Amino acid sequence: MPLARAHNIAISLDGYGAGADQSIDAPFGHAGMRLMQWFFPTATFQGLSGDRERQAVDPATEPDDRHARRAWENIGAEIMGAGKYGPPGWHDDAEWGGWWGDEPPFHSPVYVLTHHPRASLTRGETTFHFREATPHDVLAEAFAAAAGQDVRIGGGPSTVREFLAADLIDVLHVVQVPILLGRGSQLWEGLEGWESGFSVESETTPSGVTHLTFKRCRGGLGH
Repeated sequence: MPLARAHNIAISLDGYGAGADQSIDAPFGHAGMRLMQWFFPTATFQGLSGDRERQAVDPATEPDDRHARRAWENIGAEIMGAGKYGPPGWHDDAEWGGWWGDEPPFHSPVYVLTHHPRASLTRGETTFHFREATPHDVLAEAFAAAAGQDVRIGGGPSTVREFLAADLIDVLHVVQVPILLGRGSQLWEGLEGWESGFSVESETTPSGVTHLTFKRCRGGLGH
């Protein structure tokens, strides 16, 4: 049975998955790039960014890359929130096509949750669909588009939290980064006891982050 999965969801020690004051110059707000410093040296990121010359990465990044690359395995569609697609106000810019330029790394249908739907947009091998829909409804559409493969819940943290609250995520990979942000977008708020229906594995890597992978226990509710 296809799964709904969320991967590489980086959070601070105090639970923030993005900082405050997001803008076009600061996609993660006041957090800067600190939440993703573990990811940038990995072979997965270098491949996605097209920097093939840096594929010979430090072997010390392999433990992080082992987790990072799972996000791209057997994925047939993605769902993301408006804040991952662009900075505040992007819906007022008819030319805005996302952060990723002419060749986004998704290579699949992407469903963007927004209160400002617009016509679908194709960039390279990726087509963005803009939906004002409930988590249940957009996930059903994404599963249909994925044609038997899994659906990735791509973030940001508030979107992941919404799907967790609706008990729609089967696999959640969280990367706990040893920084304190103090403000921003929380992942865990309102989810007390959520973990009770999941098994959990953890691994701390040389970069200093801890990878937490939650997998739904058999007999859980799910989608």
